[in-house]
Amino acid sequence: MTAHGVPDHWPAPLAIGPLDAVVRLPGSKSLTNRYLVLAALAASGSRLRAPLRSRDSLLMAAGLRTLGADIIDLPGGDGDWQVTPGPVRGGGQLDCGLAGTVMRFLPPVAALADGPVRFDGDEGARRRPMGPILDALRALGVGVDDDGSSALPFTVQGCGAQGVPGGAVTLDASQSSQFVSALLLAGARFERGVTVHHDGKPVPSEPHIEMTVATLREAGVVVDDTEANTWRVEPGPISGLDVLVEPDLSNAGPFLAAALVAGGTVLVPDWPQRTTQAGDLLREILAAMGAHVDWSGSGLRVTGAGPVQGIDVDLHEASELTPTVAALAALAASPSWIRGVAHIRGHETDRLAALDTELSAMGANVVQTADGLRIQPAPLQGAVFHTYHDHRMAMAGAILGLRVPGVLVENVCTTAKTLPDFTGRWGSLLAGRVDR
Repeated sequence: MTAHGVPDHWPAPLAIGPLDAVVRLPGSKSLTNRYLVLAALAASGSRLRAPLRSRDSLLMAAGLRTLGADIIDLPGGDGDWQVTPGPVRGGGQLDCGLAGTVMRFLPPVAALADGPVRFDGDEGARRRPMGPILDALRALGVGVDDDGSSALPFTVQGCGAQGVPGGAVTLDASQSSQFVSALLLAGARFERGVTVHHDGKPVPSEPHIEMTVATLREAGVVVDDTEANTWRVEPGPISGLDVLVEPDLSNAGPFLAAALVAGGTVLVPDWPQRTTQAGDLLREILAAMGAHVDWSGSGLRVTGAGPVQGIDVDLHEASELTPTVAALAALAASPSWIRGVAHIRGHETDRLAALDTELSAMGANVVQTADGLRIQPAPLQGAVFHTYHDHRMAMAGAILGLRVPGVLVENVCTTAKTLPDFTGRWGSLLAGRVDR
């Protein structure tokens, strides 16, 4: 048993009938962590309403506290945070866990500190790409010590009173859009601002950069993104924020997919009509795979009433949905081809290799391509579904377990990285209760 009382190998429950559930999800990790960074660098205090409280966001808050921000829980039981910025201070050590946003967004913030800041994280985090952001900081006048590894652990030498010079920098962000977002979030505090130019293969998950630009503009920062592959942040103050964090649409994926697998209806309330979250692509994907999808003021409603259909889809802009789509593809009535996601080999794990291994072990016919997966459905059998400390892999295992008896999801508690109490929420889904 884990520390949370959940078995190390969690028996994924079978769906015994059509679903009829309302799943209320906490705030977006991507938005929560962007708002936290901006609030910590702002000229005045901020209030974040209904932020996500998961491992990734708590690590971000802890890192920003180490760097000098005051982040406190507000009374009232709504989980709101009040953020009071302070001078960025050095001398600390930051635990990044396995959070890409923490290990990439905070080095440019640490560049503003009055001393060195050391970064490290989980063993798996030491394998995640960091070179482009570290090299970009050096090009902008910031000292970085990484013993030539271009990976964790490393130390950022804060520029202190002399300030970060900033200016123009060219990098290759084809491994992660977070390299661009990291520089943009702190760029207004650099002496000359920052101009980031991407030179390389197309940037993956580009909606996440659009999200960064939108949050910067909410905080009064002037951003010019009119030129392709170039983003300019003007130097200047960052305004305090009072924002309600949207629900995490990518985390909705497994719950909405469940309606397609088990039949019946799942409603996710408060789904925004317009958003910069890449998870909004679920509307198109689930409809293409056979679901009836309906948005209204009450939220997004997905109904499944027939076999899951295979799909040919490019997930380059929403690659975090790949494990959910792959699980559906393994349960589909026709073949699927997932394209455009070569970069997810550098996520929490090599997701393409992990999905190939685990789906193949259950009986699916999977072929890795240069940038994705081809999945030929076949009769599946129960097995231990290994998760590789990857929250999205664990969620994919739960989807498969809706239809395949005997699926045991290893280390399902890794879902706490972005979604607290996943197993409790999954149980509520199958019981038809309103989730919390």
